[in-house]
Amino acid sequence: MVKNMGQNNKADKFPSELRFDLVGKDWVVIATGRAKRPETFKKEKRKTDELPRNLCPFCKIETQEKPTVVFYNGKKIAGDADFSGKWTSLSIPNKYPAFVSAPMPKIKVDGGIYKRMNAVGYHEVVITKDHKKSLAQLPTDKVKEVFSVYQARYLDLMKSEIVSYISIFHNHGKEAGASISHPHSQIITTPLIDNELMNSLEGARQYYQEHKQCVYCAMDRWEVKDRKRIVYENNDFLAICPFASKSAFEVIISPKKHLPYFEKITDAEKQNLADAFRIVLKKLYKGLNDPAYNFYLHSAPCDGHNYDYYHWHWTILPKTATWAGFEMGTRIEISTIEPEKAAELLRKQ
Repeated sequence: MVKNMGQNNKADKFPSELRFDLVGKDWVVIATGRAKRPETFKKEKRKTDELPRNLCPFCKIETQEKPTVVFYNGKKIAGDADFSGKWTSLSIPNKYPAFVSAPMPKIKVDGGIYKRMNAVGYHEVVITKDHKKSLAQLPTDKVKEVFSVYQARYLDLMKSEIVSYISIFHNHGKEAGASISHPHSQIITTPLIDNELMNSLEGARQYYQEHKQCVYCAMDRWEVKDRKRIVYENNDFLAICPFASKSAFEVIISPKKHLPYFEKITDAEKQNLADAFRIVLKKLYKGLNDPAYNFYLHSAPCDGHNYDYYHWHWTILPKTATWAGFEMGTRIEISTIEPEKAAELLRKQ
């Protein structure tokens, strides 16, 4: 809740402002009064801790678990039995999974107040063959292949009765949580839907009920008209630094058409998604000097309910700052550059 403080005619000159996230229903701080100049982000070189090829477990794929899907130069190999070490992208079960395949568990109650259940699900690692090149450095067809792996595993995993949601994410750089430097993504399925996504779904549902339109479509139409926060666009996708950016240089890539379910993406849409992703990541690579970052997918859950009001999208979050006491205590993020200026810098790259 925000108190009514009256009209401020000097709002444009105020050194900091709060911006409201239409979907998440929370606020973020755009701290322009202590903002960094856009070019200073590029000077902050990321420390690399690269594992040599001869010690890299992903370069010795035969030592890993049996692949669940294998792609070679854009084509899916028909079955695990055909895998003979020839691959360009694949997915394997994580050797140290956070979620383990097992029958759907019952919720247990401790002391009449605490609830717990077994963490059942699937945990896989999606790996690209090149030991060094990140997605920003790969050609579009190789980036598209990664999305093909994501889609193939999504379509298979969603059939399981223990899967309600499928999380796909990528950590680039040690600061972003990548424990192995060889480029890889992860897929984790859960029997429940996390609070962040629940808030996103609820925000989208409420907006649809009130306005009879998708909130993401409404925001995208305004961004196309306003042009200030657009980083890149093609026929199918729009990449923007969102109005209420949670961190400096946050970028959201979303389909221009209203599409609730990522797994239904077409081959042509995958091509244009790969194009948008590669160009945006390359702009971040050049503009911020190869920063650490996370990206993740938010798509309608696969729990059998109707989420036609939702709109899938990818969020890219560069690691440009460390959370401190205020952020941790309030869950209100502080960004030190206006998204309009961040988008302007990235467009120039």
